[in-house]
Amino acid sequence: MKAELAANFDRGKNMGKIRTILVDDEPLALRGLKIRLDKFDDVEIIGTCSNGREAVKSIKEMKPDLVFLDIQMPGFDGFSVLRSLVGEAEIPLVVFVTAYDQYALDAFEAHALDYLLKPVDEERLAEALARVREAISQRVAIEQNAKLVELIEGMDEPSKEALTAILEKPVETHDQRFDPHLRIKDRGHITIVSVADVEYIDAAGDYMCIHVGEKTHILRETMKTMEKRLDPKIFQRIHRSTIVNLDKVREVKPHSNGECFLTLEGGTELKVSRSYKDVVGRFL
Repeated sequence: MKAELAANFDRGKNMGKIRTILVDDEPLALRGLKIRLDKFDDVEIIGTCSNGREAVKSIKEMKPDLVFLDIQMPGFDGFSVLRSLVGEAEIPLVVFVTAYDQYALDAFEAHALDYLLKPVDEERLAEALARVREAISQRVAIEQNAKLVELIEGMDEPSKEALTAILEKPVETHDQRFDPHLRIKDRGHITIVSVADVEYIDAAGDYMCIHVGEKTHILRETMKTMEKRLDPKIFQRIHRSTIVNLDKVREVKPHSNGECFLTLEGGTELKVSRSYKDVVGRFL
């Protein structure tokens, strides 16, 4: 298998760049897939999208050869993206990406070229790209997409009107759903802290210690209510009493005993509880 993959990889070098768009609502998943794809010389990532409506717009404007498309996205999933492309002169080859095995069958029924399970395995990724190269070299992309369009047109929900309404609805920003700032009251003074600057938060009873650079602010709050105020795509719990800003993580250190430590950009090292080790999988 590895020899066959290597042969396909070498063949791909002579085919020109495969213009690719990545679509996923999880920033870490996008980052991880991009890092893996950077190892393939013939893959050119021309764009990344964090939601379905953005994906439709980018695909129509940029006309990529290939799209790695997350199936399960809130509000407008991967299948809805494809339904919205029906009627387009060119639909790119599609490799579905999903965190759930239950969607694998749906991916095959949609005649996608291939599908990947999260966290993405490097050998499976290489196999998927081998299929992509084969499809391009044999010029079967048109036939492949004809099957895909036929399947999509047969789907009853959502209707074209519903899809149009979703596409035209303004994208909800983080500021609308989550707090962009934390207001820290101390002795009559209020300090406004940008959530994006927070490295991590740990609990001390009913108080939260907000760590921003070398400063620590104390806020009377419970862990449960704090989690609701923060964007889960950026802030994740790694311990029952610790929340970390994933954008501040600079190094992941797995240990032989199964434990793991995260090193933040300020140098702080945090232990990941075994109960939350799935968070680490997003970096790998």
